[in-house]
Amino acid sequence: MPPAHGRGGGPGGHYMTDEELKSAPKITPALIKRVFSYLKPYWKQLILVLLCIIMSSVAGILPSILTGKIIDEGLIGRSMKLLIFYIAASFGVTLMASLIGVAESYINTWIAQHITYDMRNMMYRHLQRMSQRFYTSNNQGDIITRMTSDIDGVESVITNTFKSILSNSITLIFALVAMFQKNWILAILGIIVIPLFVIPTRSAGKTRWTLTNEAQQCNDEVNGILNETLSVSGQLLVKLFGKENEEYERYKSVNSKMIGLNIKERMAGRWFFMVLNTVTNIGPMLLYLVGGVLIMKYDSSLTVGDITVLVALLGKTYMPVNSLLNIQVDWMRAMALFSRIFDYYDMEVEIKEPKDPKIPEHITGEVEFRHVDFSYDPDRQILKDVSFKLESNKSMAIVGPSGSGKSTIINLIPRLYDVCAGSVMFDGIDVREMDLAKLRSSVGVVSQETYLFNGTIRDNLRYANPSATEEEMIEACKKANIYDFIQAQEKGLDTMVGNRGLKLSGGEKQRISIARVLLKDPKLLIFDEATSALDSISESKIQEAIDPIIKERTSILIAHRLSTILAADKIYVLKDGQIVESGQHKDLVRAGGVYTELYETQFKHSDMPPINPDDHGMAPFPSDEY
Repeated sequence: MPPAHGRGGGPGGHYMTDEELKSAPKITPALIKRVFSYLKPYWKQLILVLLCIIMSSVAGILPSILTGKIIDEGLIGRSMKLLIFYIAASFGVTLMASLIGVAESYINTWIAQHITYDMRNMMYRHLQRMSQRFYTSNNQGDIITRMTSDIDGVESVITNTFKSILSNSITLIFALVAMFQKNWILAILGIIVIPLFVIPTRSAGKTRWTLTNEAQQCNDEVNGILNETLSVSGQLLVKLFGKENEEYERYKSVNSKMIGLNIKERMAGRWFFMVLNTVTNIGPMLLYLVGGVLIMKYDSSLTVGDITVLVALLGKTYMPVNSLLNIQVDWMRAMALFSRIFDYYDMEVEIKEPKDPKIPEHITGEVEFRHVDFSYDPDRQILKDVSFKLESNKSMAIVGPSGSGKSTIINLIPRLYDVCAGSVMFDGIDVREMDLAKLRSSVGVVSQETYLFNGTIRDNLRYANPSATEEEMIEACKKANIYDFIQAQEKGLDTMVGNRGLKLSGGEKQRISIARVLLKDPKLLIFDEATSALDSISESKIQEAIDPIIKERTSILIAHRLSTILAADKIYVLKDGQIVESGQHKDLVRAGGVYTELYETQFKHSDMPPINPDDHGMAPFPSDEY
């Protein structure tokens, strides 16, 4: 949320930027009702806050009224008893106002914190339900901003904006009522004087706002020059092209402009405070003048104490009036903040839990694609009429050029996306009709980009199965060919992996991720380019882990390494989103199609001699293209 005050705008600097004006939301009764719906559960506490604000406002005005009593009855009346009494009463009221203010601040903060707590929980739950498409099409920083600073801004709205409207309105009302009770003529005069304070305040604030924005833009230009010309690459380019003098002159020109704007902005502030100080004193002087005329010329019942009270009350009206005149900007920014949050709340959940979810009687991991079409956006179709069937306890491999749709097939099985046409069947049930939690718990994926949480190896393993025993974790690590490495560590399973597993090598992270998936014990196991980014030694260790695993359960392998492909019962070749070939390795190599081309391309870039198609020896493709 943008700050309530303009950047460097100073007093009266409540102005909206051009961008804010363009994106300002339309304030409708529905929007306001929705905003206040978050306050509804805390209506009892809100009543307490309102009572505190009323009592605090009244208590804040009473010392000004008591000042008149101190002057008239204590000082002029020469009564020490009354003087002490009214001074003590004024002190007591001031102390009470401060204590009430503390209580109001606590309750208000408590309400704000609980509302932001509710909104964060709601937002996090909603974001968890969003499809993978949401995260690939939205900026991650924007998502985090909604979760953090936008919702944090709600607290400021509740504790500042809403409170400001209430407290300033109540203070202004009580001050004006008290002024009219004392003397209606001076009260009207005071109301007439108020614009003399407000108009210069807003004018000076607007001037400073404009100058500050221009200075900030100039400062941004200076920083841009510094970033461009003083970076390692930029400085090298300047030197190689001999542009030192030109860049110096460019910097000096912009720097000079910025200095001039800064001086104007500072002086605008000085002129403002001079005008403000002058105008602030005009009101009291007029009240003293007119009050004196009423007392001396018209024998009015008005006293010196009454005039002093009216002057003090007039001072109490300045800030509330100025704040309320500027509250529109704060209110618009508050509504814009809520609108941004509501935009995310209102985003439709693409992957919805079925109303009557189905669960297979016996989950085996069997997968069938029936004439599946899919596209991430209407302009580009990724999969076209894809059909295949993977029977339980069998394995299949998918190969093809980059961008052919291999990973998309994997994403459709656990419903990270839904098909555009056709259907994906899991154990004979359309995945869109299956219980979502059960479906995803039955599918395990080892991806190319391994993600480990910042914690211990044990923490990362138990993420898949919080109740896993020590023996089960050790067994999974042995199957993943990582247990020897863990044993060699001083803390074993309690070894810290670092943020995203940065303390481990790529191969070690990948094998831990395999162990983690094994602890999940899925019926369908998917390896999505699990060895593509690894060196040959790491690949070999992972391959030793993968080979026996795929023989134990239903498996899908996306890979460009022949060793992995050869271990599959059937290979499907994908090109331009369509399955163009399928069969076993030796048959596909002899067929003279896309697979043969991929196979032969491997050896054009390799010093290794081509292998016999019937030989199931290991021969990696040279790049991550397939």
